[in-house]
Amino acid sequence: MSPKVRVRFAPSPTGPLHIGGVRTALYNYLFAKQHGGDFILRIEDTDSQRFVPGAEEYIIEALTWLGLNFDEGTHVGGAYGPYRQSDRKDIYRKYVDQLLEKGAAYIAFDTPEELEQKRQEVENFQYDASTRNQMRNSLTLSNDEVQSLIANGTNYVVRFKIEPNEDVAVNDLIRGKVVINSSELDDKVLYKSADKLPTYHLANIVDDHLMEITHVIRGEEWLPSAPLHVLLYRAFGWADTMPQFSHLSLLLKPDGKGKLSKRDGDRLGFPVFPLEWKDPKSGEISSGYRESGYLPEAVVNFLALLGWNPGNDQELMSIDELIKVFNIEKCSRSGAKFDFEKGKWFNHQYIQSASNEVIARYFEKYLLQEGIHSQPDYVEKVVGLVKERVSLLPELWGQSSFFFVAPSAYDEKTVKKRWKEETPAQLTELGEVLSGISDFSSENQETIVKKWIEDKGYHLGNIMNAFRLAIVGESKGPHMFDITATIGKEETLSRLKTAVSTIEYKA
Repeated sequence: MSPKVRVRFAPSPTGPLHIGGVRTALYNYLFAKQHGGDFILRIEDTDSQRFVPGAEEYIIEALTWLGLNFDEGTHVGGAYGPYRQSDRKDIYRKYVDQLLEKGAAYIAFDTPEELEQKRQEVENFQYDASTRNQMRNSLTLSNDEVQSLIANGTNYVVRFKIEPNEDVAVNDLIRGKVVINSSELDDKVLYKSADKLPTYHLANIVDDHLMEITHVIRGEEWLPSAPLHVLLYRAFGWADTMPQFSHLSLLLKPDGKGKLSKRDGDRLGFPVFPLEWKDPKSGEISSGYRESGYLPEAVVNFLALLGWNPGNDQELMSIDELIKVFNIEKCSRSGAKFDFEKGKWFNHQYIQSASNEVIARYFEKYLLQEGIHSQPDYVEKVVGLVKERVSLLPELWGQSSFFFVAPSAYDEKTVKKRWKEETPAQLTELGEVLSGISDFSSENQETIVKKWIEDKGYHLGNIMNAFRLAIVGESKGPHMFDITATIGKEETLSRLKTAVSTIEYKA
C-alpha cells in the first residue's frame, strides 16, 4: 500500500511571497487534494541574516486569502512539528553528527578571507574533492588540532563530502530522468557553528524525512540542488523513503527574456505579490492582487494555467475542478510568460459570474472610502447594472459613482457635442413627462418617453444623449432608463432641473 501523499510548501521568511511562489504553493495544494493527501506549511528560516519581520504572517495571510488552507503548519500545528526550522535546531545537530561519524561530512575552519584568496588563486574555484586537501579542515588537520580549534571557540562549518565522478540520477515527474555527475557539485556547507543552525540543504532533507514528505514540488531553481539531496538521502540510509521530485518551470517576464521580477510589475503596472507589502526597513509599499481588486478565485485560476493546462480549451475552472483535472506530469518544462492582461481577463470573467450580493460586499469597502453609506439591496442593484463593464473591483466606483452622487460638473466635450440650443426646453418638457409617470420602472419609462419623443417629432438621439448628460454628467453608463429607475423619480427630476439651470449652450 502506497503511503499517504504529503507535500510541503516551504518558503523562507525573507520578504513578501512572490507570485511564482504562490503558483508553487497552488500546485502543491492541487496535487495533495487530488490524492487525498496533506498540504503542509514549513517555514525555512535557517538564514537568520535574511529574516524579515512580518514575512511569515504575510505568507499565511496570502495563502489563506487564496483559499489554500494547510492541514499542518506553524499556525495550525500538527503531529510532525515544530514547523519552523529555527524551532528545530536541536534536532539537526544529531544528523550532522551522524554524517561526521560515517565520514560523509567533515569540519572546515577556512575563514572568508582564506576562501576569497583561494578563489583568486584558482580559476572557477570549487570546494570539492580536487581542492579540499589544500584547505583547513578535518581531512587535512590532526584530530588534536581539530579538537583544539573547536575548544577555543573557532568558528567552523560542516561540509558534505561528495565523492567525484559518480553519475547521480534524479527522477523528476516533469522532466524525466536528469543525470548530473557528482564532480560538478561542490562540498556544500550543511551546518554553521556561528549560529548553530543548519543550512537549507541539511534542514530540508532532515525535515522532509521526519515529516514523511512523499513528493517535493518546487521551482526549477532548485533543480541543481536535487542531485546533492539524492546523495544526502543515500548518506543517511533513507534512499527507500526519498520523496518524488517535481521541478516547476519559471514564470517569465511578459516581454523580453528572463525571470519575472518586481521591477517588471513596477514597469508595466501590475502586482507581483498576492497582497500589498510594506517593507519594514524602507517603508516602500508594493501593490498586491487583493488590494488591486482581484478576486482570489480568479488569481488561482489564472496561476494554475501558467505552465500547465488540462489538455482542452477550458479556461475557467473552480478550485474543485482544478483539483480533479490537475496532472503534475503535464506541467511544461519551459517557462511561462506572465500575461498580466490575461489575468485581468480572468478577473473580469469571475466578477461577471459572481452574484451581485458577493460583488456588492467587495464594493462596500470602496464606497466607504468615498464616504458613501448605502443600503445593501441598492448597492446590489447598482452592481448588477455595471459589473459587466469592469475588470478590477476598484473600477466599480468609476462606473457607478453617479448612482450615489449627482454630477457636480458636466464633461465639456459632451456638453459641446450634445447640448443644443433647444435642449433646455426639451428636457424641461421631458421632466414634466417623467413627473406624470406613476410606474417608474425602466420598461414603462422607456415606452412612455419614446412615444412622447415620436409624437413631438424630436430627434431620439439628441434627447437621449442630453438626458444622459444631465443625469450622469458625461456619456457613460448602462441603459438610461435602468439608471433613472434605480435612482428614482425624485432624484431624476432634481438632476434634470439642475442641468437645465446650470449647463450653458455653446455654439
